[in-house]
Amino acid sequence: MNTVFNIIVIVQVLSALTIIGLVLLQHGKGADMGAAFGSGASGSLFGATGSSNFLSKSTGLAAAIFFIATLALVYLGNHRSAVTGGVMENLPAAAAPAAAIPATSAEPVAAPAAASGSASAAASAPAPSTGSAQSNQIPK
Repeated sequence: MNTVFNIIVIVQVLSALTIIGLVLLQHGKGADMGAAFGSGASGSLFGATGSSNFLSKSTGLAAAIFFIATLALVYLGNHRSAVTGGVMENLPAAAAPAAAIPATSAEPVAAPAAASGSASAAASAPAPSTGSAQSNQIPK
């Protein structure tokens, strides 16, 4: 689906560049304005332009391709399937070996100051803060 999206974007960009090039190559209607002031065939100023040439037909074809590519991009953008999982769900399940998991003891390891039982060491240790008092301070 992503490849089709990229191909349509490339077609759209190439057709837009083609339209720009073809429009710049064409002879504009403003170039015939001098004919109205006596420099030649003034009947063609507001008259029929005649049959279209190769450049104008090519511009119309490139514009049609551009609009079709734009509509295709809109359709693909609105009808994408929802992503169901993340990147990690596509990995194969690997069992971890038992030796890789460290063993934990049931007894917690006590700090040396708390194990000695001295009240002064416990009183000098700062109490854990929740961070709410410090969150109002601006760092310097």
